[in-house]
Amino acid sequence: MVYAVNAEECIACGACVPVCAVEAISEMDDGKAVIDANKCNDCGDCADVCPVECIKQQ
Repeated sequence: MVYAVNAEECIACGACVPVCAVEAISEMDDGKAVIDANKCNDCGDCADVCPVECIKQQ
C-alpha cells in the first residue's frame, strides 16, 4: 500500500517534500502536497513528519 495526502486537511507546509527519498512528493499550484503512487515506496517518512497527520496509507 502507498501513502496519499488528504488535500482538504493539508496545510501546505511542505514538511513532507524534502523527506521523501524517492522524490514521490510534489506541490500543486496551491502548495498542497501530492504523492505519486507509482514512485512511493511505502516508507512512511512523509506521514511521520506531517504536523496535521493528513498523510495516510491507502
